[in-house]
Amino acid sequence: MGLSLRPAVSVVSPLLGTMGPELGFDAVTIGALAMLPPLVFAAAGLGTPALIRRAGLERVLVASVLLAVAGQLGRAAVGGVWPFLILSALVMAGYGMGNVVLPPLVKKYFPDRLGLVTAGYVTLLAVGTAASPQLAVPVARLSDWRLSIAVWALMSALVLLPWAVQLLRDRQAKRAGDDGGAAHAASAAGTPAKAGGAAAVPSAPKPVQHLNPWKSPVAWGLAIFLAGNSAQTYVYFTWLPPYLAGQGLDVAAAGSALAYFAILGLPVSLLVPLVVPRMRNPIFAILVFTACWIGGHLGLYLAPMAGTWWWVTFAGLGQGTFATALLMMNLRSRTTHGASVLAGFSQGIGYAGAGLAPLLFGIVRDATGSWTASFALLAGCVLVMLAGAVMINKRRYIEDTPAAHPKNRPVDAAVGSKIGR
Repeated sequence: MGLSLRPAVSVVSPLLGTMGPELGFDAVTIGALAMLPPLVFAAAGLGTPALIRRAGLERVLVASVLLAVAGQLGRAAVGGVWPFLILSALVMAGYGMGNVVLPPLVKKYFPDRLGLVTAGYVTLLAVGTAASPQLAVPVARLSDWRLSIAVWALMSALVLLPWAVQLLRDRQAKRAGDDGGAAHAASAAGTPAKAGGAAAVPSAPKPVQHLNPWKSPVAWGLAIFLAGNSAQTYVYFTWLPPYLAGQGLDVAAAGSALAYFAILGLPVSLLVPLVVPRMRNPIFAILVFTACWIGGHLGLYLAPMAGTWWWVTFAGLGQGTFATALLMMNLRSRTTHGASVLAGFSQGIGYAGAGLAPLLFGIVRDATGSWTASFALLAGCVLVMLAGAVMINKRRYIEDTPAAHPKNRPVDAAVGSKIGR
């Protein structure tokens, strides 16, 4: 799932030179395309926790993949720009739901391996981000741009196989009426079975907390932190190639700089979840990555041609703040439900704020006639990110929000067994 979350987003830009004239893309629709991912991710982030409460994590994941597959196949067949944008929004909605589902799924199935499993999926997320723009044009040359876009739907469809098996197992466990089935269900719920195979009558289930992230300092801190981080990332993905080309770098090299920036997310994505959970104060790791962001911004502004690859390296390593944000969705929650609420709120608010940054970066450049104010905007994003980092540094949890209160609804057995660990 982690590998499939980003290719559908990053595959389109390299193909615009071919597909743009055919579909009728212009400056306005290209701008709309660039803003779709963060804005739709934001909407999905705010709405998905409610879907999870009603349908469960696994069903929401399957629904998200089906949406993404349908959107990818549909937009590969359309003949106009607006149907392409609408279907792209459907793809983003599916993957926006996937963004929210993954952290609580890790907490539910691997509560004692949070760092290791998070490192795995965040690293594969970075692999998918870097792979699709590199393969987009070669695949299109073998056939056409439509195949290059549609082929990533296959990767998404493969995600359904293990989760279909999991859903089937869940259904069989619920329907099992024999002694073995009862014992298995009792074991899954953490309830000891009585002699003879009959399950012991469980004690009253723990109530689910009604969590209000709007009143949680942890939720707001993580949302602010993610907004500042993602704003910088989206600015780089949108503006790094045209900025470097405008400074005199070869167009192909400018494109390679963006791919290099994306690839640098791999080592930090693997390292952060293995190191940060062991730190008493994660803000120290965040400050190291922030220094990398600052070094990249300053170098690209003051001497873009003197040490281009050094500055891109620094900025690329700064992406460790994104891996930290994803990890904190589990480290600052006690339960699977808390992780889903925290993931949805922080991504909803965070991506909504980040989505405006690439647009403002270009508007400020056009309004002032120089890049100075635009890079000052990046400095503001750094300050926002640091403010959020301070708020999430202290070890406190979204379940500690004073406004939280129990609802008269039992938790899912598989979730309830993890509470209190």
